[in-house]
Amino acid sequence: MSSTLKTQLAFAVIALLLVIIGLVQSWNVALGILNLCLISAVMALGVNMQWGYAGLLNVGVMGFAALGGMSAVLVSQAPIAEAWQASWARLLISALCFSATIAVSIVCYRKIAAGRNRNLALALVIIGGLALTRFFFDPAVTAIESIEPARTGFLGGMGLPIIFSWVFGGIVAAGIAWCIGKGALGLRADYLAIATLGISEIILAVLKNEDWLTRGVKNVTGLSRPVPYEIDLQTTTWFIDLMRWWHSGSLGTLNEAEQQLALRQFVIDGSSIFVKFCYTGLFAGVLVIVLLLSVKALNSPWGRMMRAIRDNEIAAGAMGKDVTRRHLEIFIIGSAVIGVAGAMLTTLDGQFTPTSYQPLRFTFLIWVMVIVGGSGNNMGSVLGGFLIWLVWIEAEPIGVWLMAFGTGWLDESNAIRIHLIENAQHMRLFFMGLVLLLVLRFSPGGILPEVVRKQGS
Repeated sequence: MSSTLKTQLAFAVIALLLVIIGLVQSWNVALGILNLCLISAVMALGVNMQWGYAGLLNVGVMGFAALGGMSAVLVSQAPIAEAWQASWARLLISALCFSATIAVSIVCYRKIAAGRNRNLALALVIIGGLALTRFFFDPAVTAIESIEPARTGFLGGMGLPIIFSWVFGGIVAAGIAWCIGKGALGLRADYLAIATLGISEIILAVLKNEDWLTRGVKNVTGLSRPVPYEIDLQTTTWFIDLMRWWHSGSLGTLNEAEQQLALRQFVIDGSSIFVKFCYTGLFAGVLVIVLLLSVKALNSPWGRMMRAIRDNEIAAGAMGKDVTRRHLEIFIIGSAVIGVAGAMLTTLDGQFTPTSYQPLRFTFLIWVMVIVGGSGNNMGSVLGGFLIWLVWIEAEPIGVWLMAFGTGWLDESNAIRIHLIENAQHMRLFFMGLVLLLVLRFSPGGILPEVVRKQGS
């Protein structure tokens, strides 16, 4: 079977599964799963760029996704005028002090010869600079967090449309990735994994505790949306007329009073589906753009060079390739894509909740998507994003059915039966492990393994 046909069949199966969910459960559920699949696919593409292209073991996906979520807050939230008025001067001075500390430290490192004197100078500059920065920064934070802490208590954002945060999230994630990469990309694969995981936890710790920035664990809710609100659609004439036309067959068999009641329910259900369709269009557009650029890059000389570095760093270095620089490039690009996906997810949720970022969901599950789909194959990563998220969501209702079916011979009040049904959500871990084991056993390269075409073929 050709790789093209295999890809088409795989995505046809995914489409069929979504249709079945729509028919059996509801189209609202199916579209909700589809939207999360699209976001997961974008995130999986970012990881695939780092691992599949260049062999970089980044297990700090959670941190970059959280940076994207933070960006949604900083872009879309209206600025809190009282907080800015109370603290802008001290924030500016503290920022200048921090920048000066970094600049002077760099000068000392470059101008002073290695030895005791340089170490002493760096220590004095860093300690003194940080102390001066905190002298102005701490009162500013106290002033910000005292402004209506139950409702605001933070600086707010730029008040721009939230869709701009998708670009901003990528930029922020790329900037942090540059800082991390400059120090960590010289490490071996296992040490790099530990470093990125630790740094992602540091990012989460900052977001949870710095209330002045994004309210910390108090969360930011009610974020703006790039699509209409359901309640607005339900009172809009054109949408009501659209629902009346769409369900004209069903409404035609009812009397006037029944038509009004049925139409009202159709409008309510249809508004939710319409909003999800709008999100689907936006997310699918981002996925297509990222996928096309990824495929073009992978098939370019740059992509072939990345694969050469991945397969044999020593040989690539001997041929004159700057391995560290190329690793930094792909690390930044992949992290930027993850940041975009993180901003998209926060946009869909309508809230930013730092405590929701857990390694299982935002790191290891993404890695399972890449492994199962096919590392090094962009379409494989997209397929993995769809398949694994589908299994992750549907494992719980399937688990409930299996537990109920398997314990049907027991009395409904039986403690064992009740316990198994109540804990059926843990079946998703079993299904994840089962899928991963089956794929690794029968297709170690993933469902859609990497296809390396010889030059000229």
